[in-house]
Order: sequence, then structure tokens, then C-alpha cells
Amino acid sequence: MDNIYIEYNFTVNPKEPATEILIAELGNVGFESFVETATGVTAYIQKTDWHAEILASIFVLNSGEFSIEFNQKEVEQTNWNAEWEKNFEAIQVNNLVSIRAPFHENPNLKYDIVIEPKMSFGTGHHETTHMMILHLLQLELQEKKVLDMGCGTGILAIFAEMRGAKPLDAIDIDNWCYENSLENVARNNCSNISVYKGDSSLLINKKYDIIIANINRNILLMDIKVYTNCLNEKGILLLSGFYQEDIPIIDAEVSKYGLTLDTSIERNNWVALKYIKE
Repeated sequence: MDNIYIEYNFTVNPKEPATEILIAELGNVGFESFVETATGVTAYIQKTDWHAEILASIFVLNSGEFSIEFNQKEVEQTNWNAEWEKNFEAIQVNNLVSIRAPFHENPNLKYDIVIEPKMSFGTGHHETTHMMILHLLQLELQEKKVLDMGCGTGILAIFAEMRGAKPLDAIDIDNWCYENSLENVARNNCSNISVYKGDSSLLINKKYDIIIANINRNILLMDIKVYTNCLNEKGILLLSGFYQEDIPIIDAEVSKYGLTLDTSIERNNWVALKYIKE
């Protein structure tokens, strides 16, 4: 039974940003592997974790903004990495940063991040990760204490260490993300990153110069107070994982705690905001 998976094939129109939202929501209910396709995404969940109402709480499936169709079937356990190697593409940011799998050729840019491809969120292809790297490229990170909250595969923490930040904490509530971040931190020879499994309750009595939070809007709104309390004076808060139309509600919440919006970056309606603590 442990080797049997339920495979869902989703056809998504328009594909973006609905596919990214769908993957994130499916991950929250127990789906553990994803392979993006030309028309959407294929998602897998162990049969032992599956139940007939597994998709009932997936908000994006009922959104009027997107058309999403799917079918499902039972499959034997497959080689996820082999599937990934068929679909994972290396990316570059500003001709300075490369994010690639071990099997990709090294483009010899200034910063080279090597991520083992296992799932499709957190690998750098999402607009929010790209924008967060743009923000980090503009910051002085040398000797700065940094938190990467909702670290995914650890990309942003790894990049921050490459630019001189230390020490760094990387936290994610998802066990797969925790384990994969540990692997990727070691793969990139990082020595100043501590990886933890958990949520914002781990931040009691912690202080940082820079906090990176690339998470969905609702979690951000719930935890912004915690983040701002953890910032040192003149500290910087980088937020992403939401749409341009969400800026007013995010900004209203952050402003309650004395932070000022400094810079906003937008890509395909996703945004990344930089706040400064006065």
C-alpha cells in the first residue's frame, strides 16, 4: 500500500498564476510531489494519505478567475527526480545569479545556487523568488543577521549567505521543505545557516537585521506583528507571496508597527515589498 500513489492531472487555464497557487494549496493538504506540464501540473499523494474529499478545501478550484479540470488514477511509486530532470529548467537573474539543478551546466555567473529539483514550488521559477533575489541584490548583507521565513528549498537563505550575511535562520513548517533545505544548504557549502522545522512560534526572543518572508497573504497578515517585533532598529522586512491588489491590506498591517514602505517590485501581478523599521 505504501508504494501506491494517487495521481491527479490538472489542466489549468490561464496557467499562471493559477498553477503556482494550486501547487501551494495541494501541498498544504498532503500532496508531496509535483511535475509542471505544458497545460498545468501533475500532482501525487500517497494513497494512505488520500481521502475522497481531499480537494474540498482547495480554494483555487472554485475561483471564477481560472478554469481548472482534472482526472485522477492510481499509480505505482515513481522516480520523482527522473521526472523532474525532464522538466526542470535553469534560470538566471540579471545575469548575476543562476539557480540550477546539479545536472545543468554551470553558466559561471557571480552567484551560482545549485538546488536538487524535487518539487515545483520554491525552486526559483516563481516570480516571488525572482523578485526577492532582486531585493537582496540591492542590500548590504555583509555580517547581517537574516531570517528566511517559509524558506521552501532554502534558496533565499543560501543566496544571502553567498552575499556575506551571517548568521542566518531558515524556517519552514513543511517537513519536505525542512529536509530539502538541509540538503541544499550542504550542497552549496553554506556554514552559517541553521534550518528549523516550525512556524513563527520559533521566533520568540529572536532579533534580525533582515527578515525575508515569501509566504501566502493570509499567513503574512497573521504573522507580521511577530516579524516586526523581531526586527532590529533600521531593520528591513521583505514580503512577497501575494498580488498587487493585496498591497493595501498588507501595507495597512505593516504600518501599524512603525515600518515604512521603501520599494515595490512587480512581476506578472505578483509583488515583493521592502519595508524599513524606523
